[in-house]
Amino acid sequence: MPEHLKIRVAKDAGFCFGVRDAIEKAREVAQEHGKVYMLGDIVHNERVVNDLAKENVKVVDSLEEVTDAPVLFRAHGTIPELWAEAGKKDITIVDATCPLVHEIHDEIKKLNVEGRKLIIIGDHGHDEVVAIRAQVPEAVIIASIAEAEALPRMKKAGVVSQSTQMIENVQEIIGILSMKIFDLRFVNTVCFPTRRNQGQIKEIAPISDVMIIVGSFTSANTKRLHEVSLSLNPQSYMVENAYDIQESWFDMAESVGVSAGASSPDDLIEEVVEHLNNLHVKLRV
Repeated sequence: MPEHLKIRVAKDAGFCFGVRDAIEKAREVAQEHGKVYMLGDIVHNERVVNDLAKENVKVVDSLEEVTDAPVLFRAHGTIPELWAEAGKKDITIVDATCPLVHEIHDEIKKLNVEGRKLIIIGDHGHDEVVAIRAQVPEAVIIASIAEAEALPRMKKAGVVSQSTQMIENVQEIIGILSMKIFDLRFVNTVCFPTRRNQGQIKEIAPISDVMIIVGSFTSANTKRLHEVSLSLNPQSYMVENAYDIQESWFDMAESVGVSAGASSPDDLIEEVVEHLNNLHVKLRV
């Protein structure tokens, strides 16, 4: 290993504004009411969920468990049935849905009013995709090029995407759909933080010997960032924390790039960077 290991950290790695706002909202409500319930994990990161639990943010699986405090609807969005159920039970709702996810809900409703067949480019079963699908009577979810190719031809369709999709995946699917659909309207709902973070990885990965992507394996957007990085640098590794980093990855490395998913907290990224610095010192000695 060289005497000096250059570490490049993506400028906007980690929390996006939607996640940061949701977490701050949860903390504020918990302080005000002594407790706040959270219907499912606020974001897909175990560190964040565990830290919030220490601040009386209690995760529940159903509204039946919400008794003596408000309930927080998380950043990914919530199906309309749960909004209605909470209203009937007279439960105070704290809406922590990302504003950009709300925009996707609005866009798919507009496409539905236009009488179009509705298509969502996204991961099957993902919380955000489930909530988008629930905004309209019927929609098809497409996760891959193969699924797009299997769709029948149709006259009129509207397409939105999960906010954290890989841009290249969306572009390739739209290319296929444009050959199958006579009147296709595509609303690009890949959010700006996702586009920005993927763009920064595209700058860092080719000029780094090793890439580290920090985030939970339950996080779709972190997995997407890792896919982008791998496409440019085969020495790209996804880690949940500093302890996942292996010394052997850096045997011949002179530089390392670091980025992180939108649900990865700042302190987790800082720990990884500190570990890389300490690891370099250890290997050098």
